[in-house]
This record gives sequence, C-alpha cells and structure tokens, in this order.
Amino acid sequence: MNVAVITCSNRSAAGERVDDSGRLLADLGAAEGYDVVSQTVVPDEVGAIRAAVQAAVVAGAEVVLTTGGTGISPTDVTPEAVGPLLERAVPGIAEAIRLAARDRVPTSVLSRGLSGTIGRSLVVTLPGSPGGVRDAMAVLVPLLEHAVAQLAGGDHRPGGGA
Repeated sequence: MNVAVITCSNRSAAGERVDDSGRLLADLGAAEGYDVVSQTVVPDEVGAIRAAVQAAVVAGAEVVLTTGGTGISPTDVTPEAVGPLLERAVPGIAEAIRLAARDRVPTSVLSRGLSGTIGRSLVVTLPGSPGGVRDAMAVLVPLLEHAVAQLAGGDHRPGGGA
C-alpha cells in the first residue's frame, strides 16, 4: 500500500526542530511493509497543508497520514486545512485514535484529528508527538488494508476481497 507522510510543524519546517514524529511514522509504516512514497514537512499553515495533502492524493497515495497541528493551540490548523478537502468523513478512526491512550494520557482527547476519504485515498490526521504517532499506528495497522481495499472497490469482508 502506498502511504504519504506529511508533518505539519512550523519549527520542523523552519529547521528548528528535527521531525521525529514524521520519521517515526514513516519508519512504522515501512516496518509494516507499506511503501512510504513521500515524506514531507510543511508549516502549520492551511494553504501549505492543503497543498501537500492534495499533491499526495494526486500522486496516487492510497493513505495520507499527517502528523501535527491537531491540538487546540492557536497555530494548530491541520483540521481546518484537511476538513474541507474530505469528501466522506470516517469519524470512527479519529475517535479510536483519541481514545487509544485516554487512560494513560488524558489530554489525548484534546486532539481534533480527522479522518476521511478524498477519492480513493484515506486521509488521517494524527497527533504531533511520537507517543501519539505510536498510539495512532496501533489503531491504524489493523484497519488500513481493509480500508484501502474498500476504497478500491472491494467488498465488506475482512481482507477486502471483491
């Protein structure tokens, strides 16, 4: 499966901070056997995030995973950037990610992450911390193959066969 990783971070985009979360996300995806077709860092700006997501979809990414910008600080704008692009919401994914760490990290419920589809691409906005990325991937790994198969026209059986 083709996966694009987009980090949304002013500091990482400016070279002031290493992109640990994006690198971890790409590494975790590659360890699962996913083809990480791109890894991009953009500032926390609606236009930059939208352009990166749209470019990943146009390039054929079956899954677009963003990391960062989903909190409630004034610069966290990933949901505002991605939300209008989504053709169909898939709220259960974002809800499961928020709840995955709730008992260990009560503030995880402050994430405003979204999930949905654009054409045949699944787009999920993940938290910006390495811990949040790990928790999100634990939720996503069992779902992605089936979701991608369904978006490609597969039926509803696990494994997505037609």
